[in-house]
Amino acid sequence: MASPSRRLQTKPVITCLRSVLLTYTFIFWFTGVILLTVGIWGKVSLEVYFSLLNEKATNVPFVLIATGIVIILLGIFGCFATCRASAWMLKLYAMLLILIFLVELVAAIVGFVFRHEIKNNFKMNYEASLKQYNDTFYERSEAVDTIQRTLHCCGVQSATDWETTAYYAEKGFPRSCCRFHTCVWADRKDLKKQNQEGCFVKVTTVMQSEMGVVAGISFGVACFQLIGIFLACCLSRSITNNQYEIV
Repeated sequence: MASPSRRLQTKPVITCLRSVLLTYTFIFWFTGVILLTVGIWGKVSLEVYFSLLNEKATNVPFVLIATGIVIILLGIFGCFATCRASAWMLKLYAMLLILIFLVELVAAIVGFVFRHEIKNNFKMNYEASLKQYNDTFYERSEAVDTIQRTLHCCGVQSATDWETTAYYAEKGFPRSCCRFHTCVWADRKDLKKQNQEGCFVKVTTVMQSEMGVVAGISFGVACFQLIGIFLACCLSRSITNNQYEIV
């Protein structure tokens, strides 16, 4: 057992560690709120793009939302453990931080490795959506129209991609390809009155930009957790070694 003088000298150190860890935990909790917000934002703003990907890719926003919720709950637990100065709770807090860090690291590696596969998958689905395009309600047809109208593009590589589709043979280019606000029926088969640039390059550029924001925030949150792991371990060890008790 440590002497009273030794414990008295260590008390300010432990108090300082508790203050720093509390500050960190609050910031960590707030990053969970940010991650939750980014997940919801990604689900809303990238919904049209995700609808043209496979089901695994559409789960990305939900993963971010779930991670944000877990971090928020873990932040609350961390505050409670720090205030209680409980060594075992602080160790559990550190282990949970390590677990989440590893999950985020694996997710980042998988996303980086399969990034080209995602682009190829999007291209194949976009080409298939053009062949299956119709004016009636169809989720992917609406996605194609939204992308072409928003990005001012037409087709996959160029507007001529539409000329091989059944829809073009019957009605011409879709209205979303038109360069002007209003296109009469006669303009529907006039290539010169359509946006010429294909959508694939534009979509991948937008997705890389938007996902870059998501990846950057996620990476920052993951690295920030290393500080919490270190602080929680230090405080837990100090409490255990010096048998510190809250009076």
